[in-house]
Amino acid sequence: MGGEVHGFAAFYASPGGAMAARLLAQRLRLLWPSLRGQAVLGVGYTAPYLSLWSDEPARSIALSTTLLGAGLGPPAPLVAEERAMPFPDLSFDRVMLVHGLETTENTRRLLREIWRVLKDDGRLLVVAPNRRGLWAHAEHTPFGHGQPYSPGQVTRLLERHLFRVERRDSALYVPPYAPFLRAGGLWEATGRAIWPARHAGLAIVDARKNLLAGSPAGRAAVGRKVVVEA
Repeated sequence: MGGEVHGFAAFYASPGGAMAARLLAQRLRLLWPSLRGQAVLGVGYTAPYLSLWSDEPARSIALSTTLLGAGLGPPAPLVAEERAMPFPDLSFDRVMLVHGLETTENTRRLLREIWRVLKDDGRLLVVAPNRRGLWAHAEHTPFGHGQPYSPGQVTRLLERHLFRVERRDSALYVPPYAPFLRAGGLWEATGRAIWPARHAGLAIVDARKNLLAGSPAGRAAVGRKVVVEA
């Protein structure tokens, strides 16, 4: 992992974190306007975002990897090894990956497991710190830890792991500092209008499982292990 990540709950409980969550949530809801009747899995730290759809999904589960488990705080998600998610094949219609791609020790294994648990027509929504944006360098936020990516890098990564990218978006044009975050909505609207998406704080990629490309390389995950935190 590129850097230790702590304090997700504390960050999102702060005024700046709450504003960042609202700005990102607006983009996520536009990309996925309805999840009614869907089985949804959130991987990483997705508590501030899964609640966007409230009671729409038929099933909604938050899963964190053991790498992040120690720093999550309440509400505690299910914690499991990223190479061995405790779900059968073809379990979910949608998977949301937030605070996960940049912190994984093995990107191939993580994306292979997501591909495995997605249904044949399933979709994956990835949020990652944009390496050209300010948030990837702000260590006082969770987005300032781990491996950042450019939007093009996320796209190529997903395509190599048998996903077909359908849409790309961006969020957090506002600088990651309190004086700017107090006017976050105005900064976001202005930034979206005048700045290239490659300079936004977050890269967002909506992809679909690509069955025509075959199946992921490597053996299927075995020996699944779930860690239940006290």
